[in-house]
Amino acid sequence: MPPRPAPLLSRLCAAAVTTRPSSAAPLRCGRHARLASPFALPPPCPRFPRSAAVSPLVLRPIAGGFALFSMAAAASSASSVHDFTVKDASGKEVDLSTYKGKVLLIVNVASQCGLTNSNYTELSQLYEKYKDQGFEILAFPCNQFGGQEPGTNEEIVQFACTRFKAEYPIFDKVDVNGDNTAPIYKFLKSSKGSLFGENIKWNFSKFLVDKEGRVVERYAPTTSPLSIEKDIKKLLGSSSTL
Repeated sequence: MPPRPAPLLSRLCAAAVTTRPSSAAPLRCGRHARLASPFALPPPCPRFPRSAAVSPLVLRPIAGGFALFSMAAAASSASSVHDFTVKDASGKEVDLSTYKGKVLLIVNVASQCGLTNSNYTELSQLYEKYKDQGFEILAFPCNQFGGQEPGTNEEIVQFACTRFKAEYPIFDKVDVNGDNTAPIYKFLKSSKGSLFGENIKWNFSKFLVDKEGRVVERYAPTTSPLSIEKDIKKLLGSSSTL
């Protein structure tokens, strides 16, 4: 009697072993890999190896999310802008509770930006008109966008006051994005932004704050100060116009 042929499955497996080159790439996740054994786990996909539990490619968005979440959590203990203390251009601490009862426009400024002339000019116009009605502008220099605010605090203040007659307070240079974001900006962004707070896009982003220190509106860098006058007037209860 001739020898009984080996089972079909055994022959297929033997053929696979003899024909597979030793330098073959690892199996990719897929239908055929899952059928190799009814009990074994499918081999990991080479693009996302099982050992790379903290792969930067996989977790980069998550890490960013957690950073934003932590930023929002850090600011969550504050209920208003009035809960913060900042430094002025000379390094002196300023308690923002001194601005209770006033409408605030908080702006990250820069001296060498394409938006500098128009924004500084219109900010000065708004301030001149409404400063006696309970309106204040808080300017925070920032050098994070194109390196367009490289000067010292003294140089920044001199530039704004000499060229644009800026009479409103200019504070210490700060970061508005990243790990070293100033606490006041953590609060502003968590108050008006996306689910986890949204990064400042460029110089001259603006936040409008009511008399109780609550952020009521956020404006893009390209939004001109004069175009938001109606919102300022509403919070002030003023009926005058420029």
